Amino acid sequence: MTEYLITFNDEWVPAHTAEEVREKSAAARVVVGEMLAAEVLIFTNGGLDRSTAVCSVEPVDGELLFTDGPYVESKEHLGGFAVVDVADDEAARYWAGRLATALDWPQEVHRFRGPGRARRK
Repeated sequence: MTEYLITFNDEWVPAHTAEEVREKSAAARVVVGEMLAAEVLIFTNGGLDRSTAVCSVEPVDGELLFTDGPYVESKEHLGGFAVVDVADDEAARYWAGRLATALDWPQEVHRFRGPGRARRK
């Protein structure tokens, strides 16, 4: 099995009413439930945007420099993601397509180069 990151950029998401957000969330939860049932989901979270940035950190002259919020001025922000462990690119594309359909906005798929490390229960 191979791990993939399925993600969307917050800037790809058009403005939604509160009701539309609830509908999209419900549709996405159905897909997440399917991922859980298929035992491919490692982790997911969709509650990220510019307002959730806590800080950036970088080493400067041997010291850590913490900066509130995003360090780089950028129009692009990670909006949400799912990490799945599936057989191949085709399976990762399938799940990304399911999320893209449920949410009605683009998804991007990245293949991790090797197995990650995580605390698994």
